[in-house]
Amino acid sequence: MAAAISSPALLGLNLSKSNTSKCRHDISVHACELPCRSSLSSGTTGKTFQNLQLEARVHNRSLAGKPLCSAGAWVHPLSTTESHSHVEEEKVGVLLLNLGGPETLNDVQPFLYNLFADPDIIRLPRLFRFLQRPLARLISTLRAPKSKEGYASIGGGSPLRKITDEQADALRMALEAKKVAANVYVAMRYWHPFTEEAVQQIKRDRINKLVVLPLYPQYSISTTGSSIRVLQDLFREDKILSRLPVAIIQSWYQRGGYVNSMADLIEKELQRFGSPEEVMIFFSAHGVPVTYVRDAGDPYKDQMEDCIYLIMQELKARGINNDHKLAYQSRVGPVQWLKPYTDEVLVDLGKQGVKSLLAVPVSFVSEHIETLEEIDMEYKELALESGIENWGRVPALGCTSTFITDLADAVIEALPSAEAITSTEVGGPDSLNQNPVGYAVKMILGSFLAFIILLIFPAFKNQSV
Repeated sequence: MAAAISSPALLGLNLSKSNTSKCRHDISVHACELPCRSSLSSGTTGKTFQNLQLEARVHNRSLAGKPLCSAGAWVHPLSTTESHSHVEEEKVGVLLLNLGGPETLNDVQPFLYNLFADPDIIRLPRLFRFLQRPLARLISTLRAPKSKEGYASIGGGSPLRKITDEQADALRMALEAKKVAANVYVAMRYWHPFTEEAVQQIKRDRINKLVVLPLYPQYSISTTGSSIRVLQDLFREDKILSRLPVAIIQSWYQRGGYVNSMADLIEKELQRFGSPEEVMIFFSAHGVPVTYVRDAGDPYKDQMEDCIYLIMQELKARGINNDHKLAYQSRVGPVQWLKPYTDEVLVDLGKQGVKSLLAVPVSFVSEHIETLEEIDMEYKELALESGIENWGRVPALGCTSTFITDLADAVIEALPSAEAITSTEVGGPDSLNQNPVGYAVKMILGSFLAFIILLIFPAFKNQSV
């Protein structure tokens, strides 16, 4: 078992198996218990998050055996129903969570250092955590040249901050149009503006009710969970933050506005083909290691399959009955990731005689290296080499008005839960609770193996970073 090394849009070097415990790269943050409700729900239900810890469970099955989990919200445990909003003017804040990315080529190495210095990305046992920073320095230095090539090919840096800032402005205006005044903040996980910077600004602005909105449609312990862990630490250590009513929207892939927006983009791009009805709709989602789903209870795979189902149902309601396929991109390292793999499926589709293909980056709402370089360059070239003749790609949602409007609705629906929900205790990782000795052994052995592999094979191809 190798130690877990993972990252959202970068999900790099995952050399792990059961090391992911029940917590998306974290010791204490777990994929939340998701309240389930019908598809295309636009509501948000309240869910507490005790000490900002989230437990991964997808219970309740519907939709042909697939879980339908609606957007949910947690409330900070130290907030109270009788909040201070009754005695002072309500000041609403919305915190957008995203990964971040290097804005220049000079930023690449420090960005990678921040990534790998995160104990949620390279998970070392407590006894060996003194190796965290030296290991991060080593990996980031070795990987920087290859990563710089990728960023150079898309203009010399990631556009993620610019796009996220634009989305924040668009969301603020959409909320204003709905008579909700709110400050919208951007919190990046591994580059500026860091989560800590955004939280300090929230304090300076004296926000007294906060909605946290991850810009990831589907919940994974490798994206939302990592960012929530940072919030957990910040809130725990700050007397003011520990009393701030907070609602967290955990996933929103099933919302009608999102589904319709994705269907709109797909329908539009299909019309660019000579024979739209013959086009294969090819959903490419960011992958995660199988162990995250199997051993850590990550709901990502189930939510992704539900997401595709809902989008295809909407397209069918419009009379669009194209064949479709879901695959997972950006795998790296000597462990099994969610299958089928995008590169392998593209080759197979070419062999099967598919001539027209429309790629849909379904787990991304902003253009960045995985859409602009990995899909637009690497996968397009592979597809054409494999016999596919007509290639198209659906753009990321960006600031699409229907999408932004739906996010505004999600925020408004989540606001009441920041005051109304009471806290409950959540359990720890099942793998640790059920078999603490086995878990410890796997952690130690896996970490040693990961360390050795990283030193011997620093050039593992990582299409994401």
